[in-house]
Amino acid sequence: MTDYGHEIVVGAFITPSNADPQGPVRLARTAESAGLDLVTFQDHPYQPRFLDTWTLISYAAAVTERIHLAGNVLNLPLRQPAVLARSVASLDLLSSGRVDLALGAGGFWDAIAAMGGARLTPGESVTALSEAIEIVRGIWDAGERTPLRVEGEHHRVAGAKRGPAPAHDVPIWVGATKPRMLRLVARQADGWLPSYGYLQDDGLARGNTIIDETAEEVGRHPAEIRRLLNVGGEVTADRRGFLQGPVDQWVEELAGLALTHGVGTFVVATDDPRMLEVLGEEIAPALRELVARERTTGTA
Repeated sequence: MTDYGHEIVVGAFITPSNADPQGPVRLARTAESAGLDLVTFQDHPYQPRFLDTWTLISYAAAVTERIHLAGNVLNLPLRQPAVLARSVASLDLLSSGRVDLALGAGGFWDAIAAMGGARLTPGESVTALSEAIEIVRGIWDAGERTPLRVEGEHHRVAGAKRGPAPAHDVPIWVGATKPRMLRLVARQADGWLPSYGYLQDDGLARGNTIIDETAEEVGRHPAEIRRLLNVGGEVTADRRGFLQGPVDQWVEELAGLALTHGVGTFVVATDDPRMLEVLGEEIAPALRELVARERTTGTA
């Protein structure tokens, strides 16, 4: 069993549909009023039925006060890293430190190429993401006086001025499932953000092992890397399956993931305002209470 002792964070994964442009914004405000910690939006810039995710995050930040916001995950092949770094820092300053950065290396390559992005092999996408993280952190390092220079294979900056620094220490989370990307998470990222539906039965345990072993090899403590998880489900009167049942079942199953696999952040996919309310007002408080109790008694 692996429990990294992270504070439990509960958030929402909302579809950025443009059918009703204000719909995702209303859901973000509902998530905040329900007490959730985080609201995220998927990022598919090639999808004409979706609002642009960065524009949506910026708009939502202006009409909320407390909740953190992030793409889930931002499509790096279509977002130039130096500009993205300044965008994140700027919005973090404007929102009083409420922006988090989740990155994806890309996946739908035909659609990405159609939008002008480079078509990368799996190995190239890992290298490109590594270079991008170096650039993002370099731009944020406003205290460093020397210009930023990164001569990468896929991303380059040639003497870029640094800054601004974000309002808070913005975490960089990476969506990943394959070993090479998991090792990158261990070396360079602040969090691992997979989707439960894309993991095999032992996916969490296997991913944690790769991250932990690599982290120790490079001199990092495994607990430095937050474990996040996108999940889906439905609150129902009877038990129908994993995260398909009453509130107490949700609490038990999420607590099991926290205490057994070290998941500290749960991001629940839903566009149902009532589900957001149940998640924030009932599930999240009970989940925190159960995890705290199990950690204290050591019975987990």
